[in-house]
This record gives sequence, structure tokens and C-alpha cells, in this order.
Amino acid sequence: MELHKLTHELHQSSKRLSQGANEIFNSAKEKAEAEQAYRVALAKEIMRLKEEKMPATLINDVARGNCADLKYERDLSEVKYQASREALNSLQAQVSALQTILKYQESI
Repeated sequence: MELHKLTHELHQSSKRLSQGANEIFNSAKEKAEAEQAYRVALAKEIMRLKEEKMPATLINDVARGNCADLKYERDLSEVKYQASREALNSLQAQVSALQTILKYQESI
């Protein structure tokens, strides 16, 4: 691989790393907001069921079932966050490999 092409690829990868950092922040924020929405809705649902005099042994399961859509959104945001982190780690490994190749090319 020629030096110019290698440095260009390294520069592009560095830019993608920077963008990836922003995406990770957004994914983490989305994850936290989804968790908050789920927990607030679950607490409200538990209180509502208690007020309706539902048997205590059923309240947690029924409340979680009633909030299943929010739990799905929470779980989906968690998976998105993890996938973003893995993609960023992969990109970091690529940059590291390119840096190693660049050092080797410059020493020749």
C-alpha cells in the first residue's frame, strides 16, 4: 500500500472515530432516557394496580406486562448502544493497524 493512500485511509478512519464518539454519546443518552421512561411508567403502573386492590402477588407481573412496550424500547436502546460500542472498538482496531503499517512503511 502506498504511503499517500495509507495516510488518507488513516485520516478518514480518524474522522469516523470522531463521528463514532458523538454517536456513542447519543446512543448512551437514548439508552438512559428509555430506562428512565420505563422505570417511571412501571412505578406509576404498580401504584395504579395497588390502588385498584390487585393482589400483591400479581402486581409486579401485571405491571411489567402493561409496560412491555417501554421495556422493549429500553432493551432495543441497550442493544443499539452495545452495537455502537462494538463498532467503535472495531474502528479503533483498524486505526491501530493502519498506524502500525504506516510506521513500518516510514521505516523502510
